[in-house]
Amino acid sequence: MDLTAWARDLANSLLAEPLPRRWAHSQGVAERAQSLASILGDDAELLWAAAMLHDIGYAPSLVMTGFHPLDGARYLRDSSAADERLVRLVANHSCALLEAEERGLREELEAEFPILDNAGLVDALSYCDMTTTPDGTPTTVDARLAEILTRYDRDSIVGRFIRRAGEDLGAAVARVENRLHLAER
Repeated sequence: MDLTAWARDLANSLLAEPLPRRWAHSQGVAERAQSLASILGDDAELLWAAAMLHDIGYAPSLVMTGFHPLDGARYLRDSSAADERLVRLVANHSCALLEAEERGLREELEAEFPILDNAGLVDALSYCDMTTTPDGTPTTVDARLAEILTRYDRDSIVGRFIRRAGEDLGAAVARVENRLHLAER
């Protein structure tokens, strides 16, 4: 089975029934990833799989720490023998290190899943996640960040994290948009 079919089937099996909105978001993030194929070359399939799987750690059957990037990455590493780059992308998506710090899990995340040295690929996954609504439709990074803050108390872990990460996430989205613009020339 190819990587994309495997990723879709796995995400579907973990998210579709218990978390249909999260499943819709994951499908939308993967659709965004497909739109980046022209700037990713050989990494396009890897990004698509990471986009499809980035939120599997929310699946009730996988929750161990309550921090979805870590829970999802551990599952991929321990139960599916997924490619290390895929696992590390899932573990570190959308400035996860900053949220891990808020949760007291930064050292654990960094030790188990070092961030990839491919900043363009890391930015691309942030772009896909931060320009897709919870329902799977395209949006702007500013609208997405504002939407997240409407769901979480300002002083909650996620509220503090998203306020800390907002500038970095916006910069990642801008870098990807710039790459897309240059590729269109």
